[in-house]
Amino acid sequence: MSGPITNIAGYRFVDLDDRDRLQSVFRSLCADLGLKGTILLAPEGINFFLAGPAASLDGFTRFLEDDERFQGIPVKTSFTQYQPFNRMNVRKKTEIISVGLDHIRPADATGAEIEPKAFKAMLDQGEPVHVLDTRNDYELRVGTFENAIDLNIRTFRAFPEAIKRLPEAMKDEPIVMFCTGGIRCEKASAIMMEAGFRNVKQLKGGILGYFEEVGGDHWDGDCFVFDQRVAVNPALDETEVVVCFACREPLSKDEQASSDYVVGVSCPYCIDRVNVVPISDE
Repeated sequence: MSGPITNIAGYRFVDLDDRDRLQSVFRSLCADLGLKGTILLAPEGINFFLAGPAASLDGFTRFLEDDERFQGIPVKTSFTQYQPFNRMNVRKKTEIISVGLDHIRPADATGAEIEPKAFKAMLDQGEPVHVLDTRNDYELRVGTFENAIDLNIRTFRAFPEAIKRLPEAMKDEPIVMFCTGGIRCEKASAIMMEAGFRNVKQLKGGILGYFEEVGGDHWDGDCFVFDQRVAVNPALDETEVVVCFACREPLSKDEQASSDYVVGVSCPYCIDRVNVVPISDE
Protein backbone atom coordinates (compact mmCIF):
# COMPACT_ATOMS: atom_id res chain seq x y z
CA MET A 1 0.00 0.00 0.00
CA SER A 2 1.68 3.24 -1.13
CA GLY A 3 1.16 6.82 -0.06
CA PRO A 4 -0.14 8.23 3.22
CA ILE A 5 -2.46 6.04 5.27
CA THR A 6 -5.59 7.63 6.69
CA ASN A 7 -6.47 6.82 10.31
CA ILE A 8 -9.89 7.36 11.86
CA ALA A 9 -11.25 6.89 15.37
CA GLY A 10 -14.73 7.31 16.77
CA TYR A 11 -17.18 6.00 19.33
CA ARG A 12 -20.71 6.35 20.58
CA PHE A 13 -22.50 5.21 23.69
CA VAL A 14 -25.75 3.78 22.35
CA ASP A 15 -27.80 0.67 23.10
CA LEU A 16 -26.78 -2.22 20.83
CA ASP A 17 -28.90 -5.35 21.11
CA ASP A 18 -27.68 -6.89 17.83
CA ARG A 19 -23.95 -7.27 18.43
CA ASP A 20 -23.77 -10.72 16.83
CA ARG A 21 -25.24 -9.44 13.58
CA LEU A 22 -23.12 -6.28 13.63
CA GLN A 23 -19.94 -8.26 14.23
CA SER A 24 -20.55 -10.29 11.09
CA VAL A 25 -21.55 -7.24 9.06
CA PHE A 26 -18.52 -5.18 10.09
CA ARG A 27 -16.13 -8.07 9.48
CA SER A 28 -17.37 -8.44 5.92
CA LEU A 29 -17.44 -4.70 5.30
CA CYS A 30 -13.89 -4.08 6.52
CA ALA A 31 -12.55 -7.08 4.59
CA ASP A 32 -14.16 -5.76 1.41
CA LEU A 33 -12.76 -2.27 2.04
CA GLY A 34 -9.26 -3.50 2.89
CA LEU A 35 -9.21 -1.85 6.32
CA LYS A 36 -7.20 -2.77 9.41
CA GLY A 37 -7.75 -1.85 13.04
CA THR A 38 -10.24 -2.65 15.77
CA ILE A 39 -13.99 -2.30 16.20
CA LEU A 40 -15.40 -2.95 19.67
CA LEU A 41 -19.10 -3.75 20.06
CA ALA A 42 -20.78 -3.83 23.48
CA PRO A 43 -24.32 -3.46 24.79
CA GLU A 44 -23.36 0.14 25.69
CA GLY A 45 -22.06 1.15 22.25
CA ILE A 46 -19.37 1.09 19.55
CA ASN A 47 -15.70 2.14 19.54
CA PHE A 48 -13.48 1.95 16.46
CA PHE A 49 -9.90 2.65 15.35
CA LEU A 50 -9.31 2.01 11.64
CA ALA A 51 -6.66 2.71 9.03
CA GLY A 52 -6.49 2.34 5.27
CA PRO A 53 -7.02 4.23 2.02
CA ALA A 54 -9.12 7.38 2.34
CA ALA A 55 -11.70 6.09 -0.13
CA SER A 56 -12.18 2.91 1.91
CA LEU A 57 -12.67 4.86 5.12
CA ASP A 58 -15.19 7.08 3.35
CA GLY A 59 -17.06 3.88 2.50
CA PHE A 60 -17.00 2.84 6.15
CA THR A 61 -18.35 6.17 7.40
CA ARG A 62 -21.07 6.16 4.72
CA PHE A 63 -22.12 2.74 5.99
CA LEU A 64 -22.36 4.11 9.53
CA GLU A 65 -24.61 6.92 8.33
CA ASP A 66 -27.11 4.35 7.02
CA ASP A 67 -27.80 3.24 10.61
CA GLU A 68 -29.55 5.94 12.63
CA ARG A 69 -27.76 4.77 15.80
CA PHE A 70 -24.40 5.72 14.26
CA GLN A 71 -25.36 8.85 12.35
CA GLY A 72 -23.18 11.86 13.07
CA ILE A 73 -20.52 10.06 15.11
CA PRO A 74 -17.62 12.53 15.46
CA VAL A 75 -14.63 11.00 13.67
CA LYS A 76 -11.04 12.02 14.33
CA THR A 77 -8.72 11.76 11.34
CA SER A 78 -4.94 11.58 11.21
CA PHE A 79 -2.31 10.37 8.72
CA THR A 80 0.71 8.07 8.80
CA GLN A 81 3.23 6.91 6.22
CA TYR A 82 2.60 3.30 7.23
CA GLN A 83 -0.25 1.03 8.29
CA PRO A 84 -0.35 1.31 12.13
CA PHE A 85 -2.40 -1.88 12.60
CA ASN A 86 -1.40 -5.45 11.85
CA ARG A 87 -4.86 -6.92 11.31
CA MET A 88 -8.59 -6.27 11.41
CA ASN A 89 -10.44 -7.22 14.61
CA VAL A 90 -14.16 -6.90 15.29
CA ARG A 91 -14.66 -7.88 18.91
CA LYS A 92 -17.68 -8.23 21.19
CA LYS A 93 -17.09 -6.94 24.71
CA THR A 94 -19.07 -6.34 27.86
CA GLU A 95 -18.09 -2.65 27.73
CA ILE A 96 -16.45 -0.53 25.03
CA ILE A 97 -14.37 1.06 27.79
CA SER A 98 -13.87 -1.32 30.70
CA VAL A 99 -14.55 -0.18 34.24
CA GLY A 100 -16.57 -3.06 35.66
CA LEU A 101 -19.75 -1.13 36.54
CA ASP A 102 -22.56 -2.63 34.47
CA HIS A 103 -25.17 -0.24 35.86
CA ILE A 104 -23.39 2.89 34.56
CA ARG A 105 -25.09 3.95 31.33
CA PRO A 106 -23.40 6.90 29.58
CA ALA A 107 -26.07 6.75 26.87
CA ASP A 108 -28.57 7.99 29.49
CA ALA A 109 -26.66 10.74 31.31
CA THR A 110 -23.15 12.24 31.35
CA GLY A 111 -21.51 15.50 32.32
CA ALA A 112 -21.88 18.44 29.95
CA GLU A 113 -19.26 18.89 27.25
CA ILE A 114 -16.96 21.90 27.13
CA GLU A 115 -15.58 22.97 23.75
CA PRO A 116 -11.76 23.09 23.42
CA LYS A 117 -11.77 26.85 22.75
CA ALA A 118 -13.92 27.49 25.81
CA PHE A 119 -11.62 25.31 27.93
CA LYS A 120 -8.54 27.16 26.65
CA ALA A 121 -10.21 30.50 27.45
CA MET A 122 -10.93 29.24 30.97
CA LEU A 123 -7.27 28.34 31.43
CA ASP A 124 -6.08 31.58 29.81
CA GLN A 125 -8.14 33.60 32.29
CA GLY A 126 -7.09 31.53 35.28
CA GLU A 127 -10.65 30.62 36.21
CA PRO A 128 -10.92 28.36 39.27
CA VAL A 129 -11.34 24.82 37.99
CA HIS A 130 -10.03 21.35 38.80
CA VAL A 131 -8.50 19.80 35.65
CA LEU A 132 -8.78 16.03 36.08
CA ASP A 133 -6.79 13.55 33.99
CA THR A 134 -8.76 10.28 33.73
CA ARG A 135 -5.96 8.40 31.95
CA ASN A 136 -3.49 5.81 33.18
CA ASP A 137 -0.24 6.67 34.94
CA TYR A 138 2.05 5.79 32.02
CA GLU A 139 0.04 8.07 29.72
CA LEU A 140 0.49 11.02 32.08
CA ARG A 141 4.26 10.55 32.04
CA VAL A 142 4.23 11.25 28.29
CA GLY A 143 2.25 14.45 28.70
CA THR A 144 -0.72 16.16 30.37
CA PHE A 145 -2.30 19.56 30.93
CA GLU A 146 -0.52 21.96 33.26
CA ASN A 147 -1.57 21.46 36.89
CA ALA A 148 -3.81 18.51 36.03
CA ILE A 149 -4.84 16.18 38.85
CA ASP A 150 -3.11 12.80 38.58
CA LEU A 151 -5.24 10.00 40.05
CA ASN A 152 -2.25 7.62 39.86
CA ILE A 153 -4.21 4.74 38.33
CA ARG A 154 -2.78 1.88 36.32
CA THR A 155 -5.99 1.15 34.38
CA PHE A 156 -9.36 2.82 34.02
CA ARG A 157 -10.90 0.10 36.18
CA ALA A 158 -9.25 1.81 39.15
CA PHE A 159 -11.03 5.11 38.45
CA PRO A 160 -14.15 4.57 40.64
CA GLU A 161 -12.01 3.86 43.72
CA ALA A 162 -9.54 6.65 42.93
CA ILE A 163 -12.16 9.40 42.95
CA LYS A 164 -13.14 8.38 46.49
CA ARG A 165 -9.79 9.83 47.59
CA LEU A 166 -10.59 13.28 46.19
CA PRO A 167 -11.47 16.00 48.73
CA GLU A 168 -15.15 16.11 49.64
CA ALA A 169 -15.22 19.82 48.81
CA MET A 170 -14.57 19.03 45.15
CA LYS A 171 -18.10 17.63 44.84
CA ASP A 172 -19.41 21.22 44.65
CA GLU A 173 -16.51 22.73 42.71
CA PRO A 174 -16.06 22.96 38.92
CA ILE A 175 -14.23 20.01 37.35
CA VAL A 176 -13.16 19.56 33.74
CA MET A 177 -11.99 16.04 32.96
CA PHE A 178 -10.19 14.82 29.88
CA CYS A 179 -8.74 11.75 28.18
CA THR A 180 -7.21 10.98 24.78
CA GLY A 181 -10.29 11.10 22.57
CA GLY A 182 -13.24 11.62 24.91
CA ILE A 183 -14.54 8.12 25.53
CA ARG A 184 -13.05 7.60 29.00
CA CYS A 185 -13.98 11.02 30.34
CA GLU A 186 -17.53 10.63 29.01
CA LYS A 187 -17.95 7.42 31.00
CA ALA A 188 -15.97 8.88 33.91
CA SER A 189 -18.35 11.84 34.09
CA ALA A 190 -21.28 9.45 34.57
CA ILE A 191 -19.37 7.66 37.34
CA MET A 192 -18.53 10.94 39.07
CA MET A 193 -22.10 12.19 38.86
CA GLU A 194 -23.31 8.99 40.51
CA ALA A 195 -20.66 9.52 43.22
CA GLY A 196 -22.09 12.95 44.02
CA PHE A 197 -19.91 15.34 42.02
CA ARG A 198 -22.30 18.05 40.88
CA ASN A 199 -20.27 20.30 38.55
CA VAL A 200 -18.57 17.97 36.11
CA LYS A 201 -17.70 18.76 32.51
CA GLN A 202 -15.87 16.70 29.91
CA LEU A 203 -13.48 18.10 27.30
CA LYS A 204 -15.18 17.58 23.94
CA GLY A 205 -13.02 15.47 21.65
CA GLY A 206 -10.45 14.88 24.37
CA ILE A 207 -6.80 15.83 24.05
CA LEU A 208 -6.69 15.12 20.32
CA GLY A 209 -9.72 17.33 19.73
CA TYR A 210 -8.02 20.08 21.75
CA PHE A 211 -4.85 19.74 19.67
CA GLU A 212 -6.87 19.97 16.45
CA GLU A 213 -8.75 23.10 17.48
CA VAL A 214 -6.36 25.15 19.61
CA GLY A 215 -2.93 23.49 19.51
CA GLY A 216 -0.72 22.89 22.52
CA ASP A 217 -1.44 25.85 24.80
CA HIS A 218 -1.41 24.78 28.48
CA TRP A 219 -0.20 21.30 27.47
CA ASP A 220 3.12 19.86 28.64
CA GLY A 221 4.70 17.04 26.59
CA ASP A 222 3.20 14.70 24.01
CA CYS A 223 0.03 12.61 23.96
CA PHE A 224 0.20 8.83 24.29
CA VAL A 225 -1.91 6.94 21.73
CA PHE A 226 -2.77 3.24 21.59
CA ASP A 227 -1.29 2.39 18.20
CA GLN A 228 2.12 2.00 16.60
CA ARG A 229 2.72 5.77 16.63
CA VAL A 230 2.98 5.56 20.47
CA ALA A 231 2.69 9.34 20.91
CA VAL A 232 1.83 12.49 18.98
CA ASN A 233 2.65 16.14 19.61
CA PRO A 234 0.15 19.03 19.52
CA ALA A 235 0.62 19.21 15.74
CA LEU A 236 -0.57 15.55 15.68
CA ASP A 237 2.80 14.42 14.33
CA GLU A 238 4.38 11.18 15.55
CA THR A 239 7.12 11.77 18.11
CA GLU A 240 10.28 9.93 19.23
CA VAL A 241 8.53 8.16 22.12
CA VAL A 242 8.75 4.37 21.86
CA VAL A 243 7.46 1.49 23.99
CA CYS A 244 9.53 -1.11 25.78
CA PHE A 245 8.78 -4.48 24.19
CA ALA A 246 9.19 -6.20 27.56
CA CYS A 247 6.70 -4.19 29.66
CA ARG A 248 5.04 -1.83 27.13
CA GLU A 249 5.95 1.30 29.11
CA PRO A 250 6.39 4.40 26.93
CA LEU A 251 9.94 5.74 26.86
CA SER A 252 11.10 9.27 26.14
CA LYS A 253 14.23 9.95 24.11
CA ASP A 254 16.20 10.46 27.35
CA GLU A 255 14.89 7.19 28.80
CA GLN A 256 15.91 5.39 25.61
CA ALA A 257 19.46 6.59 26.26
CA SER A 258 19.52 4.84 29.66
CA SER A 259 21.83 1.86 30.09
CA ASP A 260 18.79 -0.01 31.46
CA TYR A 261 17.12 0.16 28.07
CA VAL A 262 17.89 -2.89 25.95
CA VAL A 263 15.50 -3.30 23.02
CA GLY A 264 13.28 -6.31 23.56
CA VAL A 265 14.79 -7.03 26.99
CA SER A 266 14.35 -4.26 29.57
CA CYS A 267 13.95 -0.56 30.29
CA PRO A 268 14.27 1.71 33.36
CA TYR A 269 10.73 0.72 34.40
CA CYS A 270 11.14 -3.06 34.29
CA ILE A 271 14.85 -3.70 34.81
CA ASP A 272 14.29 -4.55 38.50
CA ARG A 273 10.95 -6.31 38.17
CA VAL A 274 10.77 -10.05 38.68
CA ASN A 275 7.32 -10.42 37.14
CA VAL A 276 6.62 -7.83 34.48
CA VAL A 277 2.93 -7.15 33.79
CA PRO A 278 2.65 -5.60 30.31
CA ILE A 279 0.41 -2.59 29.78
CA SER A 280 -3.07 -3.37 28.49
CA ASP A 281 -5.18 -1.21 26.16
CA GLU A 282 -7.59 -0.06 28.89
